[in-house]
Amino acid sequence: MNPKLLKILIISLTTVTIIGIAAFVWVLFFSGDDSDGELSLEKVVEYSYTTTELRTDLKDGNFVLIQFQFVTDSKKAKEEIQMREFQVKNEFIKESVVLTEEDFKNNLAEIEDNLKTIMNEQMNEGKITDVYIVSKVIQ
Repeated sequence: MNPKLLKILIISLTTVTIIGIAAFVWVLFFSGDDSDGELSLEKVVEYSYTTTELRTDLKDGNFVLIQFQFVTDSKKAKEEIQMREFQVKNEFIKESVVLTEEDFKNNLAEIEDNLKTIMNEQMNEGKITDVYIVSKVIQ
């Protein structure tokens, strides 16, 4: 084989290999997706659903008016939680029969986590990543 042709072949293969590795690294690290799986703020807003206000009585005789925002991991999961709002209301009412005004002052994170866990068990399309209490009035 001609030495000049061999040099051209080796240089061409090396160039293609370097370009391929660079493209792989670019896609892997700089494609715009977070490597830790967290959603961007735009996606969080896009995949969020806010319930209507829920009103129920508490164990100590008080009433609570509350509204939740569910953050999901996809559009399909958002659509599913919208359709499951009646179940959200039902599960919250079940949970609230043992809650008191004090729970709503001190244990909001626990209430959010419990609702997230319960609703994730019922989800078929995607999952709920966060639950936020966005409005709360106790009377």
